[in-house]
Amino acid sequence: MSFHLSASAREPRPDTAFFAEKQAMATDLQQTLENKFSETFGYAPAIVSYAPGRIEVLGNHTDYNEGYVLSAAINCGTFFAISPRTDSAVRLVAGDIMAEVSFPVSAPERSEDHVWSNYVKGCLAGLNAAFGAPERGFDAMFLGNIPLGSGLSSSAALEVCATLAMAKIRGVEPAPLEVALIGQKAEHEFAGVKCGLLDQATSVFGEKDHLVMSDFRSREFKPVAFPSDVCFLMCNTHAKHALVDGAYNERRECCERAARFFAAALDHQVSALRDVSWAEWLAHRADMPELDAKRSAHPIGEDGRVLAGVEMLREGDVESFGRLMFESHDSSRNYFENSCPELDTVVDAAKAIPGVLGARLSGGGFGGSAVVLVRSRDAEAAAAAIRHAYAHKNGDRCDTRTVVCSGGARVVKGA
Repeated sequence: MSFHLSASAREPRPDTAFFAEKQAMATDLQQTLENKFSETFGYAPAIVSYAPGRIEVLGNHTDYNEGYVLSAAINCGTFFAISPRTDSAVRLVAGDIMAEVSFPVSAPERSEDHVWSNYVKGCLAGLNAAFGAPERGFDAMFLGNIPLGSGLSSSAALEVCATLAMAKIRGVEPAPLEVALIGQKAEHEFAGVKCGLLDQATSVFGEKDHLVMSDFRSREFKPVAFPSDVCFLMCNTHAKHALVDGAYNERRECCERAARFFAAALDHQVSALRDVSWAEWLAHRADMPELDAKRSAHPIGEDGRVLAGVEMLREGDVESFGRLMFESHDSSRNYFENSCPELDTVVDAAKAIPGVLGARLSGGGFGGSAVVLVRSRDAEAAAAAIRHAYAHKNGDRCDTRTVVCSGGARVVKGA
């Protein structure tokens, strides 16, 4: 459901030219999907939706701990095309590999053979639970340019755009947060990953030229203006990124046990690790099981870094913000152990490159991509230096691409 990113960073150019090119690339991808849809089904799609991928800038594994995250929707994503049928069948096609599954619209079931279909089936099940199963099925196809396993959340983008399109075709309008929650539930029940809400919420609530500040206790999502003279490099290591192997779930269980420990140990209410300060962790870590202490240190520290980072951006202190990103990666490496040698190579190299302000892994970890904060004027040179350092250490390629904070999910045809 993807194609590879460019192997080189693009030279910084004026915003108008940069965004014009990105819009053209998105338009080309949409047109490719519509052409494939027409060739497959014999008619044009009635509705097309779009949802972006995301980068996680600060706040790692804090969402399911009721904490804070700074993230951004980015300029690559997934399109979903759909048209109604006269019967109750669904024909769903993955546009990149042209694989197809069929099933009744009223009874989507998890597939063991075509696991890619589970993300859409899960969202259809969520819509059916919320609004009732429709009588008429649909033909659908999706196509995106988010590399799978890159840590940019291709699964959430698919879930969100599928939910928007399937809701539109049946004439219902779930609230933005409900769209995100339907996608999250699909991930839990059909994909088998106990993910938080970050990926889906960022895809829904993203805004151009802003980060998204998420509070996962109140479920409030607010834009935070981002400086215009810096950008992000996404560095795709192509390392294995498979959360369903149990590593993600194991760390979540450690956090839940740690929260129960602090609820008993502290004299104030603790319902999640968000309620625990760094000073309290330092005071009680020796009394905890060693693994739970290590794992809980990461989201507790991340919450503090997110709150500090928001204030730094408001004050225009992007240098200090970047240092928080380096601290975040060190915490992932040492406490949560969700980094890997390939990601460490990128971050360690970034620390020595002129113009780089910060770097860390992005997403669940265990592979995928690192996000690098860099002065826009230095982006091309920094990307080349990172690729060189990565190839020297690992003997393999590391794709780099400049990404920008972009708008969130929407219906782009048939609105």
